[in-house]
Amino acid sequence: MTYHEDDYLQLSGLQHFLFCRRQWALIHVENLWQENYRTVDGTLMHQNVHQEGGVEKRGDRIIIRGMRVSSAVLGVSGQCDAVEFLKDPDGVTLNRWEGRWQPFPVEYKHGSPKEDLSDAAQLCAQAMCLEEMLCCKIDRGALYYGETKHRQEILFSEELRGTVTSALTEMHELAKRGYTPRVKPRKGCNACSLKDLCLPKMNRAGSVEAYLKRMEALP
Repeated sequence: MTYHEDDYLQLSGLQHFLFCRRQWALIHVENLWQENYRTVDGTLMHQNVHQEGGVEKRGDRIIIRGMRVSSAVLGVSGQCDAVEFLKDPDGVTLNRWEGRWQPFPVEYKHGSPKEDLSDAAQLCAQAMCLEEMLCCKIDRGALYYGETKHRQEILFSEELRGTVTSALTEMHELAKRGYTPRVKPRKGCNACSLKDLCLPKMNRAGSVEAYLKRMEALP
């Protein structure tokens, strides 16, 4: 099965979905969004990465920043913060350079490494898009965290790939239905940029947009 381009989801939404399904639906289904200092700093970090230049060559390493990727199989499209192409006899060919090069995606994050798989899955999805586009195999990439200023190498295991595939399948189903999952309050709610819109303390199901409209109608 493949998806039509009109049905592609935002690749960045995968990280939101695995962190909190309701957060993803509020942003990508109901189109609600609020900035807090975490999202502002994260946005600035990504802008700085992309503004540093499109293509750069450092010896046996080519770095392409802000590379657009997509997958008809996964039904997603998005942008990689950076893809490093490392000289490798088993790699892919590139138009502007001789030889063969192995893709190595790098995703930049504002905070510190998470306990869940949300960041790793987003990076893996980028790799799966690159594999489909470049007809190659990518077995690893890296997450760079702004707080630790350290790279964490991620292995794209079959288990992680399965997480990506199953999550995106569920995301497509929810998007098609226009459904927002029920609130499940937890510790991370306090730091969520959508806390005030999500209303976790009320533990309500259904659309936040509909709730806000009801509140506006009250005398």
